[in-house]
Amino acid sequence: MDISPSVDPVRAIEAAGAAQVDDSLRRILVVDDESTIRLALSRFLRTRGYDVEMADSGTAALSILSEQRFSLMLCDLRMPGVSGLEVVPQALAHDPDLGIIMLTAVNDAQSATDALSNGAFDYLTKPVELPDLQAAVERASMRRMRAMERHAIDRLIREEVALRTFQLEQEKEALRALTVSIAETLINAMEAKDLYLRGHSQRVADLGAAIANELGLASGIVEQIHLAGRLHDVGKIGIREEVLNKPGRLTDDEFSHVKDHVQIGLEILSPLHHLGDALHYIRDHHERWSGGGYPHGRSGTDITVGGRILTAADAFDALTSKRAYRDPMSARDTLAYLNSQVGSLLEPRVCEALCAVVERGEVPTIPRVD
Repeated sequence: MDISPSVDPVRAIEAAGAAQVDDSLRRILVVDDESTIRLALSRFLRTRGYDVEMADSGTAALSILSEQRFSLMLCDLRMPGVSGLEVVPQALAHDPDLGIIMLTAVNDAQSATDALSNGAFDYLTKPVELPDLQAAVERASMRRMRAMERHAIDRLIREEVALRTFQLEQEKEALRALTVSIAETLINAMEAKDLYLRGHSQRVADLGAAIANELGLASGIVEQIHLAGRLHDVGKIGIREEVLNKPGRLTDDEFSHVKDHVQIGLEILSPLHHLGDALHYIRDHHERWSGGGYPHGRSGTDITVGGRILTAADAFDALTSKRAYRDPMSARDTLAYLNSQVGSLLEPRVCEALCAVVERGEVPTIPRVD
């Protein structure tokens, strides 16, 4: 939808009202198969300042309406061929703003009521009294003007809603970009503390998004998983360097300290509510499919899908990366090991998707299978 600047409501209403003085909106189409009635009504309306066209059938009326615009149409209800009742919806399809007054016999009130339900404004019974005709035309003209004003206001509201929505989305995206920029600065600072973690968050983000795509998840979820992958280890900025870089096995207390990085990360990021589900994915990226992970010991589908995917991506990158206490594993050996962890660490379908992505070599930042 084309988003234009805000429109002044008063000017929008005035524009709708101004349409009434347009020459094309002082025009009336008189439709009747009886020439005497057609001529009499037309002559009277011309004396009242209207520009009048005539049609002797429903078919002729529809042909004229397809080429010209009128403010009102007086239409006989019963005519040979296309009846007045059939003309009404087709006429409104040509011009939804057209005001329609039906002409009907005294004994055909039900058909006139049907015409009203199809969009006609009013009906007059034959023989038509000229004062009644003038009053009906004035009523129909006023009703048409009010309807056009309502349409203008409705259009204004739709445009305003679209504009505000567009502006809010822009503001939201700008805030999100600023947030990610700040968070990535923290990540860069954290990764600078540990040579072996450099690039880890980006690789996990890329691999996590590829796994999500392989699983056929919606693009919005894929994007949130990629964002969570970039931010998942931000809490490690609060972990002591001597623990992060320790070349040997961690003590129980040291491992407990490392596990705190999930909660630290959430405390850093939780004020940023617009991150949405990415926060939940970060929370769950060290949970295990069978339970026993951290920080909450969730299991199975109680773990968010993003958390399950990031667990797999994080494990793959950790095992294929060099650490202070060990050399990296090959991609093939890593996949074999992770397959042995299906049902305990990893969800089966997530591991299957991980293997497919890695074996195709579609993520350039991670090791390929030899």
